[in-house]
Amino acid sequence: MAVHAEISVIPVSKKGGTSMSREVAAAFDAIRKTRGVKATLTALGTQIEARDIDSALRAVRAAHVAVRKAGAARIISSVRIDERLDRDQTLEDKVRSVKRELSSE
Repeated sequence: MAVHAEISVIPVSKKGGTSMSREVAAAFDAIRKTRGVKATLTALGTQIEARDIDSALRAVRAAHVAVRKAGAARIISSVRIDERLDRDQTLEDKVRSVKRELSSE
């Protein structure tokens, strides 16, 4: 997998209230069901590993569709994409590399 993305979805509802867990769960479920994508839920967003940019963007679109169906009147998203073209690297590889640096200090 050569494409990593992170998406944070903020659904805005006409109902008011501050809880977003139902809509966020719908977004995450849609992302993890996207073919060719591995999703990891974090407290502030979802990390996506995909084999190509199209798969990553399909996952982002699926999240928006799911949140819309969950009743959001507005959807605000922040998306960051890292498309690595020189080699395959997983998110775990990136974390392991930083931990290796920390242990060598």
